Amino acid sequence: MLAIIRLLLLAIAFASVSVIACIYCLFKPFHPNNVYIFARIVSKFSWIVGLKVELRNVPDFNTLKPSVYICNHQNNYDIFTAAAAVVPNTVSVGKKSLKWIPFFGQMYWLTGNILIDRNNTNRANGTIELTARKIKEKNLSVFLFPEGTRSKGRGLLPFKTGAFRTAIKANVPIVPVCTSNMHGDVSLHNWSNGKVIVEFLDPIDVSKINDGNIREISNSVHSLMSDKIAQLDAENQK
Repeated sequence: MLAIIRLLLLAIAFASVSVIACIYCLFKPFHPNNVYIFARIVSKFSWIVGLKVELRNVPDFNTLKPSVYICNHQNNYDIFTAAAAVVPNTVSVGKKSLKWIPFFGQMYWLTGNILIDRNNTNRANGTIELTARKIKEKNLSVFLFPEGTRSKGRGLLPFKTGAFRTAIKANVPIVPVCTSNMHGDVSLHNWSNGKVIVEFLDPIDVSKINDGNIREISNSVHSLMSDKIAQLDAENQK
C-alpha cells in the first residue's frame, strides 16, 4: 500500500511541477536559471521515497564560474540526488527522446537542457562543439553523467570522453560530483530508505589537456571519484 501511495504522489508531483514549469518557461524560455530552479524543486521529492539527501562542499554561488560537472549515474532515483547538486546557470545534456515523455519531457526541453541524438554519431560529435560554444557564449555550466548509462549496482562504470572533450573545447574546469551508493537500498515499501551523501570535489583544470592524453585524465578522474564514492559508502554504513 505504501508503495502505491508513493507512486501516486510522485505522479501527481511530477505532473504538477512539469505543467507549472512549462507555463513559467513560456515567459522565460531557455533561461539559464530555469534548470536550477526546477531541479531544486524536484530534488525535494526525495522525501516521498524515504530518501534524505545530504549535500557537501557545495560551491559558493557568488563565485561560480562556467564548468562541466560530472556525476556518477546509478538508477532512476538519481533524479532526486543529482537534481539536488545542480547549481545556478547550469543545464544538462540528455537524449532527444526525453522530450516525448508526457509533461516531464516538455519541461526538460523548455527549461533549456541540451538534447542530443545518441543514435547519430555525427550529431553526437557535433553536440560537443555546440555545448562548448553555449558554455562560452552564454556563460553556462553543464551537468553530465560520463558513464553514459545507469550503473545499477555495478560500481562506477568506465567514462566516455565527451564530458572531458567538452571541457577542453570550452576551456572550463571539470567538477566531479560523487553520490554514495543507493542501488538496491531503496524500497518503496520502507518508510525510510536512509541517507544519500552528495559531495562536490575540487575543480580540475583541463587547460593543459589535449586529445592525446584525454583518456589518461579521464581514467585519473574515474579513480578519484571511485575512491571518494567508496569513502562515502563506508561512512554511510556506520
